[in-house]
Amino acid sequence: MSLDHPTPLELSRRRLRAGRSRRSTLTALVSTLVFATVLYLAVTSAPGWPRTQATFLNPQVAWDSLPKILEGLWLNIRVLAVAAVATLVLALVIAVLRTLRGPVFLPLRLLATGFVDLFRGIPLIVLLYLIGFGVPALRFTDERINPVYLGTIALVLTYAAYVSEVFRAGIDSVHPSQRLGARSLGLSYGQSMKLVVLPQAVRRVTPPLLNDFVAMQKDVGLISLLGPLDAVRAAQIASQSTFNFTPYVVAALLFVLLSVPTARAADWAAARAARREQSGAML
Repeated sequence: MSLDHPTPLELSRRRLRAGRSRRSTLTALVSTLVFATVLYLAVTSAPGWPRTQATFLNPQVAWDSLPKILEGLWLNIRVLAVAAVATLVLALVIAVLRTLRGPVFLPLRLLATGFVDLFRGIPLIVLLYLIGFGVPALRFTDERINPVYLGTIALVLTYAAYVSEVFRAGIDSVHPSQRLGARSLGLSYGQSMKLVVLPQAVRRVTPPLLNDFVAMQKDVGLISLLGPLDAVRAAQIASQSTFNFTPYVVAALLFVLLSVPTARAADWAAARAARREQSGAML
């Protein structure tokens, strides 16, 4: 029987699956509504809810502070774009250096390993202070160094250390026979990495890379510690002028909206990789 003319048994199975899917969807919807209702009633019935609402969820304060926070968010987005590209490039270089073989490359491997250990160990907030205030103190130039540049450098150094390990795991996951096969065809080590190993490694580590990108989207707000007028700094100024914390809530919601598409892309990439692995498809 062709797929265009399914058997009665197949039609029965399809109806059964469709019924189960509808019941599952209805159950999930009802449970979500019940949970949301219980949570709302629990929060709004708390003794301090009126004061909390006025302090953190003031609609007028939110509306008045929104333009400045959006203007600051545009700075965060630009820093994020530059930092993400620079992080990928630097992390890939560090990962390749750590996978070099042979005693002649030992100094490079040690240098790459030291980089990873150092910048993974230093908290980002501490590194921001060290670079943001330490580099200008060296007085390489009489001109004032833009703190946005210094904050971006701190982000790149920190996340390159983490992302390089993701790349290295992807490179190590490629079976050695792939390298040997490429070398047997006359490809050099660099050509083998570029044409055979790295394409497979990058595909395998795409989900964790997207997760690191989501984390960077949040941490990019820490550049406000150095003084740039980003979304967090704009929220801080608005909060100090109104004696209200609602601007921080506005900034938080904007960062959530910024990260949700990437988070869903990470979920999609992880599910796709799982399906490919289960089906036995060659990566």
